[in-house]
Amino acid sequence: MTYEEINEMIQEIGFPFAYHHFAEGESPRPPFLIFLSPGENTFGADNLMYHSFKMLNIELYTDEKSPEAERRLEEVLTQHNIFYTKTEAYILSEQLYEVLYEMEV
Repeated sequence: MTYEEINEMIQEIGFPFAYHHFAEGESPRPPFLIFLSPGENTFGADNLMYHSFKMLNIELYTDEKSPEAERRLEEVLTQHNIFYTKTEAYILSEQLYEVLYEMEV
């Protein structure tokens, strides 16, 4: 997936989003999304790279646990046939829940 395709897919979810972070003081009210690509996994043989998989993280931030927001995001990932793993944490300093979706695209 290209950056443009990822951007279009995330737009389908319907929440405000940014790549990596929002500018200082411009963070919207929750729920919102942050996405980033922290690296790549490559497959190669015979000193050639045959295929590269971009790592993609999508972080969902809410001010309270929101199964509905998670469902919306997961439906879009499923529609795009994307396999993901999901973890959750509460960020005390921000008073926000973070649900992290990690995948390769």
